[in-house]
Amino acid sequence: MIMTGNNEDKISRANFQYLYGELALDPATRKAGGILIIIGSSLGVLFGLFLISADPSEIISGQFDYDEDRADISGIIISSNENTSGALPVEGVKVRLLNLDETTTGKETISDINGRFLLPDIARESYMILINHPGNITVRILLVPGDNIQIPVTLTPGEGDAKVIDLRGESYITQSALLSTVIAGLTLFCGLCGISGGFEAFRGNSYRRTWWLGFIGMWSRGGIFIGPLFILVGMGLISVSRNQFSRFND
Repeated sequence: MIMTGNNEDKISRANFQYLYGELALDPATRKAGGILIIIGSSLGVLFGLFLISADPSEIISGQFDYDEDRADISGIIISSNENTSGALPVEGVKVRLLNLDETTTGKETISDINGRFLLPDIARESYMILINHPGNITVRILLVPGDNIQIPVTLTPGEGDAKVIDLRGESYITQSALLSTVIAGLTLFCGLCGISGGFEAFRGNSYRRTWWLGFIGMWSRGGIFIGPLFILVGMGLISVSRNQFSRFND
Protein backbone atom coordinates (compact mmCIF):
# COMPACT_ATOMS: atom_id res chain seq x y z
CA MET A 1 0.00 0.00 0.00
CA ILE A 2 1.45 3.33 -1.09
CA MET A 3 1.25 6.16 1.43
CA THR A 4 0.64 9.60 0.00
CA GLY A 5 1.83 12.82 1.56
CA ASN A 6 -1.69 13.72 2.67
CA ASN A 7 -2.15 10.35 4.36
CA GLU A 8 1.15 10.75 6.22
CA ASP A 9 0.07 14.18 7.43
CA LYS A 10 -3.25 12.80 8.63
CA ILE A 11 -1.54 9.93 10.46
CA SER A 12 0.96 12.31 12.09
CA ARG A 13 -1.85 14.63 13.10
CA ALA A 14 -3.84 11.71 14.51
CA ASN A 15 -0.83 10.48 16.49
CA PHE A 16 -0.26 13.95 17.89
CA GLN A 17 -3.90 14.30 18.88
CA TYR A 18 -3.79 10.88 20.54
CA LEU A 19 -0.63 11.77 22.48
CA TYR A 20 -2.07 15.15 23.44
CA GLY A 21 -5.25 13.47 24.65
CA GLU A 22 -3.27 10.99 26.75
CA LEU A 23 -1.25 13.78 28.32
CA ALA A 24 -4.38 15.81 28.99
CA LEU A 25 -6.01 12.91 30.86
CA ASP A 26 -2.96 11.60 32.71
CA PRO A 27 -2.70 13.08 36.27
CA ALA A 28 1.08 12.74 35.98
CA THR A 29 1.05 15.62 33.48
CA ARG A 30 -0.57 17.96 35.97
CA LYS A 31 1.73 16.82 38.78
CA ALA A 32 4.84 17.16 36.59
CA GLY A 33 3.77 20.71 35.79
CA GLY A 34 3.37 21.41 39.50
CA ILE A 35 6.83 20.00 40.25
CA LEU A 36 8.46 22.18 37.59
CA ILE A 37 6.68 25.27 38.93
CA ILE A 38 7.83 24.44 42.47
CA ILE A 39 11.44 23.91 41.33
CA GLY A 40 11.55 27.17 39.38
CA SER A 41 9.90 29.13 42.19
CA SER A 42 12.23 27.59 44.79
CA LEU A 43 15.17 28.97 42.82
CA GLY A 44 13.46 32.36 43.04
CA VAL A 45 13.04 32.02 46.82
CA LEU A 46 16.74 31.17 47.17
CA PHE A 47 17.59 34.20 45.03
CA GLY A 48 15.41 36.41 47.25
CA LEU A 49 16.98 35.05 50.43
CA PHE A 50 20.42 35.73 48.99
CA LEU A 51 19.47 39.33 48.23
CA ILE A 52 18.07 39.82 51.73
CA SER A 53 21.07 38.24 53.47
CA ALA A 54 23.51 40.44 51.52
CA ASP A 55 24.09 43.89 52.98
CA PRO A 56 23.31 46.31 50.13
CA SER A 57 25.01 49.23 51.85
CA GLU A 58 28.34 47.38 51.75
CA ILE A 59 28.08 47.05 47.99
CA ILE A 60 26.99 50.65 47.49
CA SER A 61 29.46 52.33 49.82
CA GLY A 62 32.37 49.97 49.20
CA GLN A 63 32.88 49.67 52.96
CA PHE A 64 32.48 46.57 55.09
CA ASP A 65 30.84 46.69 58.50
CA TYR A 66 29.01 49.78 57.32
CA ASP A 67 27.33 51.78 60.07
CA GLU A 68 24.66 54.26 59.02
CA ASP A 69 25.77 56.67 61.80
CA ARG A 70 29.55 56.42 61.30
CA ALA A 71 31.88 56.08 58.32
CA ASP A 72 35.49 56.42 57.22
CA ILE A 73 37.01 59.34 55.33
CA SER A 74 39.56 58.17 52.78
CA GLY A 75 41.26 59.74 49.81
CA ILE A 76 44.41 60.20 47.78
CA ILE A 77 46.66 63.26 47.49
CA ILE A 78 48.45 63.95 44.22
CA SER A 79 50.57 66.81 42.91
CA SER A 80 49.80 69.01 39.93
CA ASN A 81 53.40 69.91 39.18
CA GLU A 82 53.53 70.82 35.50
CA ASN A 83 57.21 69.87 35.31
CA THR A 84 56.39 66.19 35.75
CA SER A 85 54.92 63.89 33.12
CA GLY A 86 51.86 63.22 35.23
CA ALA A 87 50.26 63.53 38.66
CA LEU A 88 52.31 61.87 41.39
CA PRO A 89 51.17 60.78 44.86
CA VAL A 90 52.45 62.96 47.67
CA GLU A 91 53.70 61.38 50.89
CA GLY A 92 53.74 63.01 54.31
CA VAL A 93 50.90 65.49 53.83
CA LYS A 94 49.04 66.32 57.04
CA VAL A 95 45.25 65.93 56.82
CA ARG A 96 43.30 67.45 59.72
CA LEU A 97 39.63 66.97 60.50
CA LEU A 98 37.95 70.18 61.67
CA ASN A 99 34.47 71.25 62.64
CA LEU A 100 32.74 73.67 60.28
CA ASP A 101 33.85 76.60 62.45
CA GLU A 102 37.43 75.32 61.97
CA THR A 103 37.81 74.23 65.58
CA THR A 104 39.80 71.05 65.93
CA THR A 105 38.27 67.60 66.42
CA GLY A 106 41.57 66.11 67.53
CA LYS A 107 41.67 63.78 64.55
CA GLU A 108 44.40 64.00 61.94
CA THR A 109 46.51 61.73 59.77
CA ILE A 110 49.39 61.81 57.28
CA SER A 111 49.34 60.50 53.71
CA ASP A 112 51.37 57.34 53.06
CA ILE A 113 53.89 56.58 50.32
CA ASN A 114 51.04 56.12 47.84
CA GLY A 115 49.48 59.45 48.77
CA ARG A 116 46.54 57.78 50.51
CA PHE A 117 45.04 58.88 53.82
CA LEU A 118 42.37 57.49 56.12
CA LEU A 119 40.38 58.93 59.02
CA PRO A 120 38.42 55.97 60.42
CA ASP A 121 35.12 55.78 62.29
CA ILE A 122 33.88 59.36 62.01
CA ALA A 123 30.34 60.43 62.91
CA ARG A 124 28.23 61.18 59.82
CA GLU A 125 28.03 64.93 60.29
CA SER A 126 29.31 67.89 58.29
CA TYR A 127 33.06 68.42 58.69
CA MET A 128 35.94 70.20 57.06
CA ILE A 129 39.21 68.52 56.17
CA LEU A 130 42.24 70.79 55.97
CA ILE A 131 45.15 69.73 53.76
CA ASN A 132 48.22 71.85 54.42
CA HIS A 133 51.64 71.16 52.87
CA PRO A 134 54.67 73.50 52.59
CA GLY A 135 54.99 75.15 49.19
CA ASN A 136 51.42 74.32 48.18
CA ILE A 137 48.09 76.10 48.33
CA THR A 138 46.03 75.04 51.37
CA VAL A 139 42.97 72.95 50.49
CA ARG A 140 39.73 72.97 52.48
CA ILE A 141 36.99 70.44 51.73
CA LEU A 142 33.51 70.33 53.29
CA LEU A 143 32.02 66.86 53.44
CA VAL A 144 29.89 64.30 55.24
CA PRO A 145 31.77 61.04 55.98
CA GLY A 146 30.45 58.13 53.92
CA ASP A 147 29.01 60.22 51.09
CA ASN A 148 32.20 59.79 49.04
CA ILE A 149 34.09 56.53 48.79
CA GLN A 150 37.38 58.13 47.74
CA ILE A 151 38.27 61.83 47.91
CA PRO A 152 40.87 62.96 45.36
CA VAL A 153 42.93 65.97 46.47
CA THR A 154 45.25 67.82 44.08
CA LEU A 155 48.03 69.95 45.56
CA THR A 156 48.90 73.05 43.56
CA PRO A 157 52.23 74.83 44.14
CA GLY A 158 51.82 78.30 45.58
CA GLU A 159 50.82 80.21 48.68
CA GLY A 160 47.50 81.02 50.34
CA ASP A 161 44.18 79.24 50.35
CA ALA A 162 42.26 77.70 47.49
CA LYS A 163 38.51 78.01 47.08
CA VAL A 164 36.62 75.86 49.60
CA ILE A 165 35.37 72.66 47.96
CA ASP A 166 31.90 71.63 49.15
CA LEU A 167 31.22 67.90 48.65
CA ARG A 168 28.20 67.87 50.89
CA GLY A 169 25.01 66.70 49.32
CA GLU A 170 22.15 64.33 49.85
CA SER A 171 23.40 60.79 50.30
CA TYR A 172 21.46 58.04 48.56
CA ILE A 173 23.14 55.15 50.34
CA THR A 174 20.24 54.52 52.73
CA GLN A 175 17.65 54.90 49.97
CA SER A 176 19.56 52.51 47.70
CA ALA A 177 19.84 49.95 50.47
CA LEU A 178 16.09 50.26 51.13
CA LEU A 179 15.33 49.80 47.42
CA SER A 180 17.50 46.67 47.29
CA THR A 181 15.69 45.27 50.33
CA VAL A 182 12.29 45.98 48.75
CA ILE A 183 13.35 44.22 45.53
CA ALA A 184 14.60 41.25 47.55
CA GLY A 185 11.29 41.11 49.44
CA LEU A 186 9.26 41.19 46.22
CA THR A 187 11.48 38.46 44.75
CA LEU A 188 10.88 36.29 47.81
CA PHE A 189 7.12 36.99 47.68
CA CYS A 190 6.90 36.04 43.99
CA GLY A 191 8.83 32.82 44.64
CA LEU A 192 6.49 31.84 47.47
CA CYS A 193 3.47 32.55 45.24
CA GLY A 194 4.95 30.24 42.61
CA ILE A 195 5.48 27.45 45.14
CA SER A 196 1.88 27.87 46.28
CA GLY A 197 0.80 27.59 42.64
CA GLY A 198 2.76 24.36 42.27
CA PHE A 199 1.00 22.79 45.25
CA GLU A 200 -2.32 24.06 43.90
CA ALA A 201 -1.57 22.13 40.71
CA PHE A 202 -0.93 19.01 42.79
CA ARG A 203 -4.31 19.36 44.46
CA GLY A 204 -6.04 20.02 41.15
CA ASN A 205 -8.56 22.45 42.62
CA SER A 206 -8.48 25.75 40.71
CA TYR A 207 -6.83 26.05 37.30
CA ARG A 208 -7.10 29.84 37.20
CA ARG A 209 -5.52 30.25 40.64
CA THR A 210 -2.71 27.86 39.68
CA TRP A 211 -2.05 29.78 36.47
CA TRP A 212 -1.90 33.19 38.13
CA LEU A 213 0.28 32.02 41.02
CA GLY A 214 2.66 30.39 38.53
CA PHE A 215 2.73 33.59 36.47
CA ILE A 216 3.64 35.64 39.56
CA GLY A 217 6.29 33.05 40.40
CA MET A 218 8.03 33.72 37.09
CA TRP A 219 8.93 37.21 38.34
CA SER A 220 11.08 35.71 41.11
CA ARG A 221 13.79 35.33 38.44
CA GLY A 222 15.45 32.34 40.07
CA GLY A 223 18.76 31.71 38.33
CA ILE A 224 18.00 34.66 36.00
CA PHE A 225 16.32 32.54 33.30
CA ILE A 226 16.54 28.93 34.54
CA GLY A 227 13.80 29.33 37.15
CA PRO A 228 11.36 31.15 34.82
CA LEU A 229 12.02 28.49 32.14
CA PHE A 230 11.06 25.70 34.56
CA ILE A 231 7.93 27.61 35.54
CA LEU A 232 7.02 28.31 31.90
CA VAL A 233 7.30 24.63 30.94
CA GLY A 234 5.31 23.69 34.04
CA MET A 235 2.58 26.16 33.12
CA GLY A 236 2.48 24.62 29.65
CA LEU A 237 1.84 21.19 31.15
CA ILE A 238 -0.80 22.69 33.43
CA SER A 239 -2.54 24.20 30.41
CA VAL A 240 -2.54 20.81 28.67
CA SER A 241 -4.12 19.15 31.72
CA ARG A 242 -6.49 22.00 32.60
CA ASN A 243 -9.58 19.76 32.30
CA GLN A 244 -8.32 17.77 35.30
CA PHE A 245 -8.98 20.69 37.64
CA SER A 246 -12.23 20.66 39.58
CA ARG A 247 -12.68 24.41 39.01
CA PHE A 248 -11.62 25.99 35.74
CA ASN A 249 -12.75 29.63 35.93
CA ASP A 250 -12.01 30.55 39.57
